[in-house]
Parts: sequence; structure tokens; C-alpha cells
Amino acid sequence: MDCGLFTTSYEEDMAILFAPAAKLKVAAIIGCLLLFPLLVGPYYVSVANLMAIAVIGALGLNILVGFTGQISIGHGAFIGVGAYTVGVLTTKLGLSFWAALPLAGLAAAAVGALFGIPSLRLKGLYLAIATLAAQVIIEFTIIHWTSLTGGSAGIVLQPVSLGPYSLANDRVFYYFVLLLVIFAVVFTFNLFRSRVGRAFMAVRDRDIAASVMGINLLRYKVLAFALSSFYAGTAGALLAGYTRVITPENFTIDVSIQYLAMIIIGGLGSVLGSVYGAVFMMLLPIGLRALADFLGTFFPNIEHLLLAMQTALFGLIIILFLIFEPEGLAKLWKDVKNYFRLWPFSY
Repeated sequence: MDCGLFTTSYEEDMAILFAPAAKLKVAAIIGCLLLFPLLVGPYYVSVANLMAIAVIGALGLNILVGFTGQISIGHGAFIGVGAYTVGVLTTKLGLSFWAALPLAGLAAAAVGALFGIPSLRLKGLYLAIATLAAQVIIEFTIIHWTSLTGGSAGIVLQPVSLGPYSLANDRVFYYFVLLLVIFAVVFTFNLFRSRVGRAFMAVRDRDIAASVMGINLLRYKVLAFALSSFYAGTAGALLAGYTRVITPENFTIDVSIQYLAMIIIGGLGSVLGSVYGAVFMMLLPIGLRALADFLGTFFPNIEHLLLAMQTALFGLIIILFLIFEPEGLAKLWKDVKNYFRLWPFSY
């Protein structure tokens, strides 16, 4: 008598979710996400919206850094390209937000592909400096091309509507961006089950061996930059549509470092790690402020001290993860699941 789970077709064998328990777990998670805005206040919904936008951006950076092995410190600038593309297309050319949204992703992909061309000759620290140059160039252009971007004053967008529903409503925007996040996560999962995704990972593991196997290094490295920047541009467009205010301060090198921290803490080369890292980094300042408020009742001066040390705390957390758990939160969660899968018979 057979016991356990068995596949009887190639379709079942290749499925992302094969076990009924896994399908039930995913359905329960999606159900909880759908109910979330109905059970909490507007503040928590707005935080969840910013988390969802960060998840899309982190997925894009993990495609480039975690799965393809190409270091980038210009992700914040590519997010800015998407945001300003939406701003220019809607305010100056009169396009609707829905037409500008995919164009913003394509514009960021084009810019990312352009700055990804040097990746054929540059590696490691040299490639990081090249992407840092992209960050500086794009940021300089945003600030000084005032006739197009508005300079330091930025661009103010009109509220976006979807039929009778306005995206200015946090709950409406939540469901819209949740749909995009689910699509982005599923697409990324399937990407690395495809020929292109396996080529990305081959380039990451050993680019010379990948070239000997017939992989066109320039094509796939530039494609990785373009795809990563498309995610970034989409995240920037969503951020612009949600906040309706686009200013250069939202796309500085600090933002690029923050996204790098997301994928390092979440787990390089892990799709779900991008989700964990984005949620963690968005909740960390909120948790730190709550801790400061709580301790401030007992130690009056500690509140300002903790808030002033926020950036230092970010750096300390990254260092601790690199030392003690380089594979990030994704590996920690996997270890927890494996422990309870065997408990109490760990032997």
C-alpha cells in the first residue's frame, strides 16, 4: 500500500505547489492578506502599502545581485526613473496613470540596460563603482533638469482612480498593489525555473564556465540589469501614484543601500527572502520608534538616543547577519520549519 505523496505526471513534478498542505497554506496566507485591511486601521494599511512597493523593488534587486551576481548600488536611482517617468507622462503629456505605469517600467529597464553594458568587462567592486556612477548621474539629472523634473521642488500628481475607486484610498490601493506583488512573486519563482533564470544563476556561479557552455554573457547580464530595473521602475511608479509627490530625496543613495540591506537580511538568491527582507526593513524603524516611546517613560533621554542611532543600528544588523547567518531570514525560517517538521524525533 502506497504511503506519502507521489507525482504521476511531469506537470505535477514541475509544479511549484504540489503538496495539498502547501496549497492550503498559500490559500490561507492570501486569505489573511485579503482580510487584513478590513481588520486594522488606516495607518497599518498605509504601512502595508509601502511594504508591498518595497517588496517589488527588492525582488528586482535580488534578481540582479542574488541570482545573477551583479552588484548594484544604483537601485534607488532606477526607482526614481520610474517615478519621474510617471510624473512627466501624466503631468506634462497628459497620459493616464495606467498608460504611464508600464512605460515607467520600460523606461527604467532601458536606463538599467544602458548602465549594465559595462558589466561584461567589470566585476565586483569595479561594477559596484559603475552602478554608483549611475546613481550619481541620474540623481544629478533629476535635480538639475528642472524644466522636466521640477528640480528640488519635484512633481505633484493628481489622485489616481480606477473606475469608481480612487487609489488615494489606502484600502483600494492595498488590493491593487497586492495583486501586483502576487504576480511579481509568481513570475520571479517561474523565471528561475526557466532557461533564462538558469542562465542567470550560471553567470552568478562562474561566468567563464557559463560562457564556455554557450551562454552569451553580455546578453544575459544586460537582460538581468534591464529586468531588475523594470521591477525598480514599477515600484517607483507605484510609489509616485501612492504618495502623489515626487522629490529627489526619495531616490538617493541611502535608498539604494536600504534595498541592498533588504536582500542581504532577507537572503540573497531567495525570492521569499526579498519579501522577508522588505517587510523587516520597513518594520524596523516603526519597531524602533515604539521601543523608544516605551523606554522614554522610564528613561527620558533614551528616546532621542535610540532614534539618532537608527542608521547605526541598520549597519549593525547587516553585519550580524553577514557574520552569523549569511543566507538571511529565508534560511532562518527554513531552519525553524525543518526543526518542527522533525520535532520531537529530531534523531
